[in-house]
Amino acid sequence: MVDIVKLGTCGMLSEQGLTQGATAGGDAAPKSHPLSGEKLLCCCHNTQRYLNRTPTRGLALKRRHRCGSTSFKSGEEHPNIAYEVQKEEDISRATLIWRAIKLPIYFVALVPLAVGSAAAYLQTGLYSARRFFVLLASSVLIITWLNLSNDVYDFDTGADKTKKESVVNIVGSRKGTLLVACMLLALGFIGLTWVSVEAGSMRSILLLACAITCGYIYQCPPFRLSYQGLGEPLCFAAFGPFATTAFYLLQSSTSELPITGTILSASLLVGFTTTLILFCSHFHQVKEDRAVGKMSPLVRLGTETGSEVVKAAVVTLYSLLLILGLIKALPFTCILLCSLTSPMGKLVVSFIEENHKDKAKIFMAKYYCVRLHALFGAALAAGLVASRMVTGRYGPKTFFL
Repeated sequence: MVDIVKLGTCGMLSEQGLTQGATAGGDAAPKSHPLSGEKLLCCCHNTQRYLNRTPTRGLALKRRHRCGSTSFKSGEEHPNIAYEVQKEEDISRATLIWRAIKLPIYFVALVPLAVGSAAAYLQTGLYSARRFFVLLASSVLIITWLNLSNDVYDFDTGADKTKKESVVNIVGSRKGTLLVACMLLALGFIGLTWVSVEAGSMRSILLLACAITCGYIYQCPPFRLSYQGLGEPLCFAAFGPFATTAFYLLQSSTSELPITGTILSASLLVGFTTTLILFCSHFHQVKEDRAVGKMSPLVRLGTETGSEVVKAAVVTLYSLLLILGLIKALPFTCILLCSLTSPMGKLVVSFIEENHKDKAKIFMAKYYCVRLHALFGAALAAGLVASRMVTGRYGPKTFFL
């Protein structure tokens, strides 16, 4: 409807330019233009092509400029914005379902488990594939609960009411979505508890319970700390020190493993890259978040300052990696392999710097961060395993028994 109004305005201005141009040129203005009997829904450039054939080319060009500027009156949308809205409306249902599933996001379940298991292998030389896959399945269930319940509670506050890829909007049932989410949480926690009991590690189940609690108070009433801009610290704690350390402890075969500087250092890096994903997931919805009072860091900072924060975060990530290597908290193989992921970090920074104002493009920012998270996590885990294979043993400093 907006486009039709604009085109009608342009057509009327262009016809007026033709009449005035003919009068200025000394010719009698015709009583009616050939198009006057039709609805003025033709586009501007077709009308201007007719004008350019008249002797009054200069005046026609002037009218063309007036036509273009008039279409951007106060209260109307810029054509680029209207085009972006149209693009969003044309998204297929299959694409919406893919976005709702958020399959790449499940790397946040895999990376802490892989790094924690690799750190345990570095410490003991042992690895339980059965526990690994039970923990992976349970973690995927927990992450699915996070995604579904987040959609439900954001729908309640109005943040997701116009978000087409929201699961609630796709299935059309808030209660059904919440029920499935709660069932997945229960199944996931049962799996985590079973492995913890089998490993005889009470510390691990306490750490995992803390991680899940962080997820709950992040999004669920009455807390909803994400609306206060506290989502990033909670995400860091949940996926970093809590989950990664717990998965490390659950790879123990006989007695509980000591908590070393290596696992703490690795968990900090995992938490850092996971938090970067959450931070960048808000770039494309700043306006919607502000409208419902969700004061995410990007709502407070703005996208331009946010892009600078991302740049500083990536630089800090690799600087921290180097420092941990120099103090020998992490093996040299970790430093070497993780440094190879720096081009991906540079790509994240450049993409966000170039597109932070483009709502349609910046939607992909979080997926660029997922790639960095997955590559960095894989390199970190591979470095821990390689160190054990190369040296045959490793004796990191023990922090806690």
